[in-house]
Amino acid sequence: MRVDLLTREYPPHVYGGAGVHVAELSAVLRPHVDVRVRCFDGPRSEEGVTGYSVPAVLAGANAALGTFGVDLEMSGDVAGADLVHSHTWYANLAGHLAGLLHGVPHVLSAHSLEPLRPWKAEQLAGGYALSSWAERTAYEGAAAIIAVSAGMRADILRVYPQLDPDKVHVVHNGIDLDGWRRPEGTAQEAAADRVARDLGIDPDRPAVVFVGRITRQKGLPYLLRAAAALPDDVQLVLCAGAPDTPEIAAEVSGAVAELQKTRAGVVWIEQMLPRAELVAVLAACTVFVCPSIYEPLGIVNLEAMAVGLPVVGSATGGIPEVVDDGVTGVLVPLEQADDGTGTPLDPDRFVRDLTQALRSMVEDPARAAEMGVAARRRVEDHFAWHAIAERTLDVYRAVLPG
Repeated sequence: MRVDLLTREYPPHVYGGAGVHVAELSAVLRPHVDVRVRCFDGPRSEEGVTGYSVPAVLAGANAALGTFGVDLEMSGDVAGADLVHSHTWYANLAGHLAGLLHGVPHVLSAHSLEPLRPWKAEQLAGGYALSSWAERTAYEGAAAIIAVSAGMRADILRVYPQLDPDKVHVVHNGIDLDGWRRPEGTAQEAAADRVARDLGIDPDRPAVVFVGRITRQKGLPYLLRAAAALPDDVQLVLCAGAPDTPEIAAEVSGAVAELQKTRAGVVWIEQMLPRAELVAVLAACTVFVCPSIYEPLGIVNLEAMAVGLPVVGSATGGIPEVVDDGVTGVLVPLEQADDGTGTPLDPDRFVRDLTQALRSMVEDPARAAEMGVAARRRVEDHFAWHAIAERTLDVYRAVLPG
């Protein structure tokens, strides 16, 4: 069986959870099927991977049009595949067209939904209408849809009620358990300590760490408000970059600057760190925080848990399927508007509850460490990639003829 995976992100150009997912999924599928990866951001040297650039004629056009240009090239090159599997709206149109053109099943993985990310209009302008159209068209025509959480499946059926529920399957994201592991032994621990200190983090002080893109859905402004009420000795480590728009970049930058005026230990790391360095950062901290207002699952939570950190996360989307409340972390209640924005109905209460949950971790490091051990055990038991590969193959088999 030959499967073509269609994606915007693929190493070395990865900026979000979908890119991590495709990289790991392709690796665990290769022992079972012939996998070809087709991705954006230019040519790749890796065998079995084809990278595409936006066609010159569309350079400088609206970003959505450039995306469609790549999708058209991808869909033509899929000839010979038995099945195509697309990821995110960027590649969904390519998968849909490839399925029609070559008469093969199109499976798509739902990592997010355009109607639930209306702030993307800030980034794409009129292209947001195009991205929404491409997503809807692909969902309606897909042979099967993979949701990364049960919460995501419920969102899909709510946003696209005309879909047959039987073709929407839940297959969680996985985690590379070997790649995400707390440093062990004198040499590893010393090296990780040096990395953290070089980045401005004091491993001897309690610390809250956030990892994510600067985008509306990640809830970073709420975290910055909550951090102002944390004990003075607590550090806030922000691994945050790749802003969606100049406007949100300026908003976050201003809020960080204001916070730094009133407290020490606010560390902002804007560049994307190599995995080994990010593991060192996580290992130097006390608790991981995910204040998202929209999060279908949250691979970053799995990564932090695999390194042995408890997670304080919003009780939204797929986060409650990852964080076992009171065992591997704390879920923060979040009542949200149902207008597609996910805006907290009572933002002040959300900030207070977030602050309280974080304080419960940093003020009781023994409890936080105990939850971190349970967090590692949970990802080992429920989110190992070999199990995700088997469930994905089951979806493939269900839609292939014969």
